[in-house]
Amino acid sequence: MKKTGKSDFVKTIIVAGAAGFIGSNLSERLLKEGNRVIGIDNFASSSRKNIEPLSEFENFSFFEHDVQEPLELGENVSQVYNCASPASPIDFAKIPIEILMTNSLGMKNLLDFCLQKKARLLQTSTSEVYGDPLVHPQKESYWGNVNPLGERSCYDEAKRFAEALIMAYKRKYSLEVRIARIFNTYGPRMRKDDGRVVPSFIEQALHNQPITVFGEGKQTRSFCYVSDQVDGLVKLMNSGFTGPVNIGNPVEITMIELAEKIIELANSKSKVIFKPLIHADDPKKRKPDISLAKEKLGWEPKVHWEEGMKKTIEWFRKN
Repeated sequence: MKKTGKSDFVKTIIVAGAAGFIGSNLSERLLKEGNRVIGIDNFASSSRKNIEPLSEFENFSFFEHDVQEPLELGENVSQVYNCASPASPIDFAKIPIEILMTNSLGMKNLLDFCLQKKARLLQTSTSEVYGDPLVHPQKESYWGNVNPLGERSCYDEAKRFAEALIMAYKRKYSLEVRIARIFNTYGPRMRKDDGRVVPSFIEQALHNQPITVFGEGKQTRSFCYVSDQVDGLVKLMNSGFTGPVNIGNPVEITMIELAEKIIELANSKSKVIFKPLIHADDPKKRKPDISLAKEKLGWEPKVHWEEGMKKTIEWFRKN
């Protein structure tokens, strides 16, 4: 028997990128609230396994679709969450053109669809729009320090362009839009070969392999557990605030602290080893100022990063 949410169908919502890490967790939250969710994904960087738990809900439907192609759907839709973009550093070298086109042509296709349906769109933008920041912590008013020609630019500049396109549609067509700037997020359903530190460190720790820290390990990140991230996105979508608004955890930790904590939580025999930095333009510091999210959305993260890391390690262990 298929599951139902806790109320009658409230809205019909499209989640682009529904088979991805954040997209699948977001879809599950929306389904549990009783909404009808239509998931779309082309599996460029996502997993079919992520939609298996979603398919247990009777109010979920899915079709394989690349947002670089126009979206055609006969039924009424009230909201569209755009989570459709590869976001891993390993993807920047492998599929840079696809990333650029997804966040430009794909963004335009979703905006045109929302215009036709009179639907509200939420864009999952990124802290990468701040580049390697010269301002710390990062506020939404900061314009960023991005290398437009570097390897990361396929993602950084694509997301910056997407924000500009969204605001142009808002000004020209009065389209209802929301922009969330997501900071580092972690939790169940992350890709094991994601290339980012959390899955990399956890995989190494669970196999008692050396934990590889690049540089001196003094780079900082601020990690937000996925349930908190999803809560922020839902609050923003249903608010009266356009944004952009930072959604992230302001607790800042170094890479060496993260590695040591994961070794401890995984009860691992791994040792930390250091290697030279290999990623150009890798931000040295990353920490969101979430004053705006607190003021406009009444949102702040609830899951302590150590508690979330325990849950994430356990998920990786089982999967």
